[in-house]
Amino acid sequence: MEHASPHRFHIPVMGLGFTAETPAKVAHFGISSAVSIMEDHLLERLRGILSLQEQVPFKPIAQNEPDSRARRITAYLDLLHDLVLRKTARLRSLPLAPGSPLTQYFEMLPASAPLRVKYNSIHGALADDRQRIEEELRKLIQPGAIEVNIMTKVDRTNYDVKGTELPPEYSDALSALRGFASSKTPASIVFSAGLNPRLYSYCEKFPDFFPGVDGYQKKKIIIKVSDFRSALVQGKFFAKKGLWVSEFRIESGLNCGGHAFATNGLLLGPILEEFRVRRHDLARELYDICSSALQKKGTRYERMPRQKITAQGGVGTAAENELLISHYGLDSVGWGSPFLLVPEATSVDTATLKELASAEPADYYLSHAS
Repeated sequence: MEHASPHRFHIPVMGLGFTAETPAKVAHFGISSAVSIMEDHLLERLRGILSLQEQVPFKPIAQNEPDSRARRITAYLDLLHDLVLRKTARLRSLPLAPGSPLTQYFEMLPASAPLRVKYNSIHGALADDRQRIEEELRKLIQPGAIEVNIMTKVDRTNYDVKGTELPPEYSDALSALRGFASSKTPASIVFSAGLNPRLYSYCEKFPDFFPGVDGYQKKKIIIKVSDFRSALVQGKFFAKKGLWVSEFRIESGLNCGGHAFATNGLLLGPILEEFRVRRHDLARELYDICSSALQKKGTRYERMPRQKITAQGGVGTAAENELLISHYGLDSVGWGSPFLLVPEATSVDTATLKELASAEPADYYLSHAS
């Protein structure tokens, strides 16, 4: 199943653990979110907790087992996938009544969303028409996407129990990518923090990143970028291997995860404007390169796949969200830090939550730690 969120926002990755279980919390409401897969120990513990909560079998994967890092990541993502499908099925079976989570699903949608417009049409409808519309609405419910994030430069070399250096594919980033690629969920991998040629090239090893016989691409690639040039350079790197970048995710200089990036004084607005003006040229150039590479591999896309342009960082109001979408033509806007105050979406300990809720401007500072 390909997930197409009916919302115009997404929840970006935040830290190693704040959004680690966010898809299990919000995806059945159609909200897309990103999970860090860099800390396999944390994901393995979470898999045990979620398995117990949902009463599904849990078989631990010990750290000393072969390829344990990748296998733990695969197992966690498979569990998330199953939980999202299970919760979505539960949601579809609920009554469409005031206060019901099913009603909440539709009432959280943007007023202009086709699904919200159809939902609004049941008000005042005759009994037979209402029943028909309700059944149509249930069938049209789509869960939000499960996205995973790899910080490309966090790519430590690993060693076996005897201290012998393991092959490159067992490094932190490559094993995380293998864990994702081996999972059954149709999802996107978000590459952040710069180009890693070894990691990017490793994507070629996995068929799910390429179009199948029907043109369907099960695993998609998202790249976080700071400007248009970065998108073009990294997009070409993938395209020359026949790999299509499905989304360029632009981050502000001080992004929603709390990292500060150098942007030579450029504000987000001018950067987004360049994407607005040149996005179609970017897609066409990358598609031509990608098509040529795919032809050599004996496959192709039937037509140019969609390429999203999104942004995140520093967004705090719905009006700002709407401005970014309407003025710059963005497909989605990422809301990060505000969701740290929403226990229904993120996992933040009580002490930290209280500090965040009561923080004043003077409590924030640039630490130079990232």
